[in-house]
Amino acid sequence: MSPASTGAPTRVGAAPSAPAAVAAPASPVPAPDSDSRLTPGGPGYRRMSLALFLAGVATFALLYSTQALLPLISGEFGVAASEASWTVAAATGALALFVLPMSALSERFGRRAVMTGSLAVAVTVGMLVPFAPSLGALVVLRAVQGAALAGLPASAQAYLAEEVRPKALVTAIGLFVAGNSVGGMSGRVITGWVAQEWGWRISVGVIGALAVACAVAFRLLLPAPRHFTAGSLRPRDLLGTVRGHLADPLLRRLYAIGALFMTVFGGVYTVVGYRLTAAPFGLPQGIVGSIFLVYLVGTVSASTAGRLVGRFGRRGALYLAGGTTAAGLLLSLAASLPLVLLGLVLITAGFFAGHAVASSAVSKTATRGRAQASALYQSAYYIGSSAGSTVGALAFHAEGWTGTVGVGLLAVLGVVTITVVGSRAARVAARRGPAGTHWTAAHR
Repeated sequence: MSPASTGAPTRVGAAPSAPAAVAAPASPVPAPDSDSRLTPGGPGYRRMSLALFLAGVATFALLYSTQALLPLISGEFGVAASEASWTVAAATGALALFVLPMSALSERFGRRAVMTGSLAVAVTVGMLVPFAPSLGALVVLRAVQGAALAGLPASAQAYLAEEVRPKALVTAIGLFVAGNSVGGMSGRVITGWVAQEWGWRISVGVIGALAVACAVAFRLLLPAPRHFTAGSLRPRDLLGTVRGHLADPLLRRLYAIGALFMTVFGGVYTVVGYRLTAAPFGLPQGIVGSIFLVYLVGTVSASTAGRLVGRFGRRGALYLAGGTTAAGLLLSLAASLPLVLLGLVLITAGFFAGHAVASSAVSKTATRGRAQASALYQSAYYIGSSAGSTVGALAFHAEGWTGTVGVGLLAVLGVVTITVVGSRAARVAARRGPAGTHWTAAHR
């Protein structure tokens, strides 16, 4: 800097003056965190978590409200297990069919609005279910209920993907899945004991009332979305988004994994009541309903899925979940009630962990059309539930519990095979160099 520019005096022939001391720059002030999405410990996160937890409770309590009651339904209407199982399969099948259209509505009208409307319709139908005059009418009502509930799962996952920071996403979705497990457990336990005293009709009415309370609390607690951008309802745009998701090899594998895990779970829990009420166990309906307390294990395994992924990676967590499920299936073949219960614990833990890992991977992988990506996963998942309920019941009718376990082991083998294929694909992508770096990171 010249003397003139500093205002210092000058002398002809004088040596150039030493540069003026420059003040040390101030320490940089950290930029404020511009990410306004929810994070654990931050404002609104607890309300959001509790709201979606309650939505999960209501969804699974309603969706599987007849599952623990199938022996009683068979007795009243004089039908076999394979026919009574349609009261479960109709609900899950309708959900699978309607989840994609409902996800499109959530892209246009918002996640919270669609979830609220879906719960409102589902709980209204739930109050009509106890008055079904025939098995056919009961199946129809259950199908309508499943179609209404289709607005919950995909919209909830899309809401979380938009409103929660990426690092907290697996944990947040795990809490939602944990709500599913609590709903499935409470619904079956409550229906079992109430049905033992007052019959299956009163018991499903009680579940309907529980779901009403959860729906009201959900709407009051859920924070308004801050990062939602309305999309288009044009069929052409929807089909383009769906085609894009189905063209992604990782998403296709995750959809298949969700369907196969649910095939195991749907088959086991649809017919386990028939096994435990028959010889050699001969348990009363209330005790059979209490067996579903093992869902608490699923609550824990789903909520810790984030830690499993952090320790073993996504594929490692899926291997662990599949191995745990297979071990549980084999243990359940024993004629000892404690071993059967331990088998159910392992099946439940493996299923919920695998489901939480796969569903969170879908939400993290899809960068656009998240509701459609989640909807396709949910569709595959509930197709697996319907298939498991139907095929598991048919296998039980033909070969007993061994047949149902055989169906489950085949499904677990499918999970492991698909995960191995994913591992090989990731190694191939890594060898391709920088072009495969993003792919590999996203597919861990």
